[in-house]
Amino acid sequence: MLPPPIRPSATHDWRLILAAVALWLSAALGLLVHWVCAVVGGGVMVVAAIAILVMVPRTRRQVSPGASSPSGWPVREAAWPLLLCGVLALWPVAGQIRDAATDPLLDLAARGQAAVLHVEVRERPKPVRTAGFGGMQPGIGSVVIPATVVDGRAHVLMVAPVEPWSHLLPGQTLTARGTLAPAASGQLTVAVLRVRGPPSSVGAAPGWQQTADSLRAGLRRAAGVLDAEAAGLLPALIVGDTDGLSPTVVDEFRVAGLSHLLAVSGANLAIVCLAILFLLRALRAGPYGSAAGALLGLAGFVVLAGPEPSVLRAGVMGAVGLLALALGRDRSALPALGTAVIVLVAVDPGMATAFGFVLSVLATGALVLLAPRWADALARRRVPRGLAEALAVPAAAHLVTAPVVVGMSGQLSLIAVAANVVVAPVIAPATVLGVLAAVVMPGWPWAAHWCVRLAGPELDWVITVARHAADLPGAAVGWPDGWWGGALLVAVVIAVAVAWRSRRGRSALALALVTVLVVVVPVRVLAPAWPPDGWAAVACDVGQGDAIALAAGESDRAVVVDTGPEAGPVDDCLDRLGVTRVPLVILSHLHADHVGGLAGVLSGRSVGAVAVGSGRTPDWAWRQVRREAEEAGVPLVDLAGGQRLSWPELTIEVLSHNRKERADDETTGSAINNRSLVFRASTTAGRLLLTGDIELAAQADLIESEVDISADVVKVPHHGSRTTSPEFLAAVGARVALVSVGARNRYGHPNPRTMEALRNLGTLVARTDSDGDSAVVPGPGIRRRGARGPPVCSVPCSGDRASLPRSPEH
Repeated sequence: MLPPPIRPSATHDWRLILAAVALWLSAALGLLVHWVCAVVGGGVMVVAAIAILVMVPRTRRQVSPGASSPSGWPVREAAWPLLLCGVLALWPVAGQIRDAATDPLLDLAARGQAAVLHVEVRERPKPVRTAGFGGMQPGIGSVVIPATVVDGRAHVLMVAPVEPWSHLLPGQTLTARGTLAPAASGQLTVAVLRVRGPPSSVGAAPGWQQTADSLRAGLRRAAGVLDAEAAGLLPALIVGDTDGLSPTVVDEFRVAGLSHLLAVSGANLAIVCLAILFLLRALRAGPYGSAAGALLGLAGFVVLAGPEPSVLRAGVMGAVGLLALALGRDRSALPALGTAVIVLVAVDPGMATAFGFVLSVLATGALVLLAPRWADALARRRVPRGLAEALAVPAAAHLVTAPVVVGMSGQLSLIAVAANVVVAPVIAPATVLGVLAAVVMPGWPWAAHWCVRLAGPELDWVITVARHAADLPGAAVGWPDGWWGGALLVAVVIAVAVAWRSRRGRSALALALVTVLVVVVPVRVLAPAWPPDGWAAVACDVGQGDAIALAAGESDRAVVVDTGPEAGPVDDCLDRLGVTRVPLVILSHLHADHVGGLAGVLSGRSVGAVAVGSGRTPDWAWRQVRREAEEAGVPLVDLAGGQRLSWPELTIEVLSHNRKERADDETTGSAINNRSLVFRASTTAGRLLLTGDIELAAQADLIESEVDISADVVKVPHHGSRTTSPEFLAAVGARVALVSVGARNRYGHPNPRTMEALRNLGTLVARTDSDGDSAVVPGPGIRRRGARGPPVCSVPCSGDRASLPRSPEH
């Protein structure tokens, strides 16, 4: 999402850029290593600048008319920016980093001390969305509030309940009580304050902050005339407010490479300023009037979005792009970009290690250096100028920012450039209409509603593109995350660029591309190895939760047992399986990680009924299940022990362990888990025992009862937690165990003792956190979508799979 490229000039003025990079590097090393590094960096810059001023003659080097010097500027003139940045690195940059590194709160946070802090809010509260687990309801569970201690000026991060903390505004002062914890390294934040109660001694917010908050609230109200997804996207597109967006839409934007649209960037401000410039020029305003109007528009948008560090950074970068466009050449843009970096790092050294800052600088640099040349190269090949610029801008931005994005997400989007090109024409009108709606909403709501309705088709188009792009096979591929992953991608890009410069290199790249198109694409995309033929059951990778699909005799029909914590993952899993008809959804119990994704199963599929057991707690979960089933027009039915349900190639028997809890224990987490529906499914791959989250007490009851719990495959109870007894697993005697568990979950699932008990029994284990979707195929065997290899068999496989090897890990 960048403004159109500027025309290149013959030379670039790198003086400020080199000095800015030196200051940036000094601040980053000071934050990541030790504050002394910033002092050393500043000292080196000062000494180098003085040496240049002393040793290099004052006279300019003469060049012939019409020619430029190799550097494009005298070496002596480069010393002054370097000297300035050296002084700034010594102070205030090194001073701020040293103050943060020696703040007394660091020791208190390391000991987990309780504290009472008088702070000033620096940014609007940012919601933290949780998927829900157990009795914890999914949704926004807390907010994160950056703040500054009023007395010591130390930066802290407050983690607080949604109410009443979510209504705070920047500039408000308050007293917060909580427990200190260490903050992440490599930043100016010295501690995290975990708050439980409400704030006290809350001061009033500045008037302009209240006005901005009122405008943002008006924009959300105006967007209410649209469909839910478009209504949530408009505030995100304009002011970065993603509260109204579903996790599914956010994930689709991420996979499609469009997630930058959900945050305020320099392009937002450039679009607004350009619209104002075009309007003023149409009204024949002079250059000074146009500049003043654009400046007022820039300031107004900053107020609307909130003058937080991220928005201020975007404002400066947007101003850089606007300046480059106004002057029509990049000779002035590079000094402006260098000035922006210097000012921002000097004011807030913490930006030196902020991913958002890196992305903004790289994207603006791509706009200045790469996009114009790429556009000209395409134009020379007879590509229309408008199309050439539309292709060059997102391609350049995606290329230079890809290493940072990959390092953040561990995922490389292969569809991002195309998706950005397709949505680019509608972003500017949607942004302008959204800003107009926010401005006119207080006085003329009808006008705001018309602006929003006019923006509706553009928003729908962006959502449609993101959805279809994310659904394309191979739209994104996994990549190592962190700094090493980013460095690896940089190395790959450099290698490709070097290879492209020689004829042999181009031939090798062409051969590699042909290999990918002829071999990899048909194997992985056109004829994927998923789902495996004849699958009987699939444990879906839905994160920290359960969702099992049981084949019901036809390729597009399956019974679904539990739905995971969110709608998106289970919906995606069923789409991968090609399931469009669900005769029955069974919810083993009403904990969030088993019922939270029900809407994803109900959406776009023919569903016969939703079945539940006798439990009705937690209350919020029962109300949610009833509401979603009613909205989908699907009946709710009860299941009890002894019932038997049949479909072609599938029979389900509900087992009853008749466990009774004391009345005062019925709402505890363990009591709800122990009331989980337990049933045996007879499939083409043998018998499966599905156990919900039953714990030790319910497992003991089943062992002591006369119910036959033996099975070929067992869904390990409660994500393999420590509440699974080895005696229960031995009584089941399964040859295959499915462990539905989320990667890097904070509950320690699966428990090492449970995994050891399964290994001791010789049981083949498939885990969704490491294997992805795991399918049970006749044999019995397991096929893991993550590995996409041949089925792994715990016993010699039958039929045509008899010669397949056993997995080395087992």
